[in-house]
Amino acid sequence: MSMLANAPTMTPTMAPNSDRPGNASTKEVSGTQLRDLKKKLPLRVLSEDDFAHWQTYGYVVVPNAVPAEQVKATVDLLWEFEEMDPNDPESWGRPQMRDNAMKELNNSGMVEIYNHQTLWDNRQTQRVYDAFVDIWDRTDLWVSIDRANLNTPNKGTRAFDGFIHWDADTSADPLPINVQGVLSLVDTTDDMGGFQCVPDLFANFEEWRKTAPADRDPFRPDMDTVPYTPKRIAMKAGDLVIFNSLLAHGIRANRSDQARIAQYISMAPATPEEQDLVDWRVKSWSERLPARGYAFPGDPRNWEQTRYERAKLTPLGEKLLGKTPW
Repeated sequence: MSMLANAPTMTPTMAPNSDRPGNASTKEVSGTQLRDLKKKLPLRVLSEDDFAHWQTYGYVVVPNAVPAEQVKATVDLLWEFEEMDPNDPESWGRPQMRDNAMKELNNSGMVEIYNHQTLWDNRQTQRVYDAFVDIWDRTDLWVSIDRANLNTPNKGTRAFDGFIHWDADTSADPLPINVQGVLSLVDTTDDMGGFQCVPDLFANFEEWRKTAPADRDPFRPDMDTVPYTPKRIAMKAGDLVIFNSLLAHGIRANRSDQARIAQYISMAPATPEEQDLVDWRVKSWSERLPARGYAFPGDPRNWEQTRYERAKLTPLGEKLLGKTPW
């Protein structure tokens, strides 16, 4: 286990039904901000330039993070789970199955599937894990329990204009430390929507925060007053973007005639001393339960419990879950 001198330390677990954004399947951390972290482990996936870009702008793209056959299997699964035919655009307009308490996510294509074998196959891919080892500079990581996205063209019952937000409280002192990730399952084009962020805001975050209104929304920047422009991040099928939770980000509206498809994957330092969290994570995998928090409404049909088997984990997957200790 890698326990480094400059590695972040833990803060208390978020409540299972937190009333704010964020995924509580792993813990937020405190200590050295990741943009200031000094590497001690050799880089496994990222180049030196990649790591410098990550620390400056808050994101990095890992190409070919998972193989093509896993990409296809995940795409096929998500169309099946959403009860849509990829070859029949008429089937894409069915209303979302359950409204989101985080209202900006409504009609954004969130797929309430969390523990299927295909999702776990991507999580326990060595290259994905190695990329997060580079980010955290430690090897003892847990993967988030998270969902996927199938964002069909945003019109009719699927009308959606996109959003920019933070999943971390940007008014906190000290600022929280966490990372997030999106695995693209299709090649994205300018009009397909997909991941967007404001890298120049991240690069100048401390200076901007000093002049921002005291009563601002700490989870959603007012883009009419922010002096930086959102950037669409071009990605190919199988690419993984990892981003700092202090990077303002979101989903662009899909103005194309195709679907944008992705899986959310992140990792954070393992906290095996938190037995309640260990127990919940193992139960989530075993019983195919959604992530904790108000932003994850779950599938009203309970298909994961009634249609799919428990995912088989590799030795790496068991450690990433917390079932086996590092």
